[in-house]
Amino acid sequence: MTPQLPYATLKQIFARFAEAEPHPKGELEHTNAFTLLVAVALSAQATDAGVNKATRKLFQIADTPQKMLALGEEGLIEHIRTIGLYRNKAKNVIRLSRLLIENFDGEVPSSRAALVTLPGVGRKTANVVLNMWFHHPAQAVDTHIFRVGNRTGIAPGKDEAAVERAIEDNVPAEYQGHAHHWLILHGRYICTARNPKCGICPIRDWCLYPEKTA
Repeated sequence: MTPQLPYATLKQIFARFAEAEPHPKGELEHTNAFTLLVAVALSAQATDAGVNKATRKLFQIADTPQKMLALGEEGLIEHIRTIGLYRNKAKNVIRLSRLLIENFDGEVPSSRAALVTLPGVGRKTANVVLNMWFHHPAQAVDTHIFRVGNRTGIAPGKDEAAVERAIEDNVPAEYQGHAHHWLILHGRYICTARNPKCGICPIRDWCLYPEKTA
């Protein structure tokens, strides 16, 4: 396993990320906490672009749990049919909409423990919502962050939970709020799984990846 980079190096790395993109944002389109929750739940094993294409019209007519229930499972399916696993996802979105009304007065809760009680909402989805909507320094570790964390030494770990903990334990506090966005974007566009673009990488000098490309 790649060794953990020291504090001083991490501070330089995240200062570079912040200089390049001071206010990174997630790419899932949403208008409120509910539409964000639904978009993130739909994004499992799907691209953000694909989810956005499907939800633009959906969120115009169903941007609250009440409106989503009124639309119904079959109505929802018509909007998200292009997304992978759409039937199971539609079932979960309808169930979580009902539970939001029954258990949380129709509001998206702001704690991880409460969020993960909702169908189709795991720790990663909960962390995205906590970070993007409630501005909590939660770290949602996806495949991009797992790869970047281990490849570079920013946050090595044998599984997603270990990488999440490594980010929380090692990244300087002033960068925690945006850390997961910087790492996702870095993995999506530069530190790609195949043929990483090391030649234009802003943190190349500190990265521990032994197989850097030109």
